[in-house]
Formats: sequence, structure tokens, C-alpha cells
Amino acid sequence: MSMTRSFNNWLKYRQTVTELGRMSNRELHDLGIEREDIRSVARRAAL
Repeated sequence: MSMTRSFNNWLKYRQTVTELGRMSNRELHDLGIEREDIRSVARRAAL
């Protein structure tokens, strides 16, 4: 079960990084996210 949960969290992390990475700096700014913060935002989203 723990392995499945870890894999699903990793998938959520990767999806979030990909989606945020495709956004323009303006779109990220509108969300209150800096480009260098994408990975930390994705980590929090995957928990």
C-alpha cells in the first residue's frame, strides 16, 4: 500500500511540475507562483 501511495504521489508531483512548467511567467505570477517555486509547490500538492 505504501509503495502504491508513493507512486501516486510521485505521479501527482510530475503532473503538477509539467502543468506549471507549461505556463507563462505572467500566468504563474497571476497564481502567485514564481518559476523557481514550481517544484516546492508541486511537492506540497502531492502530499
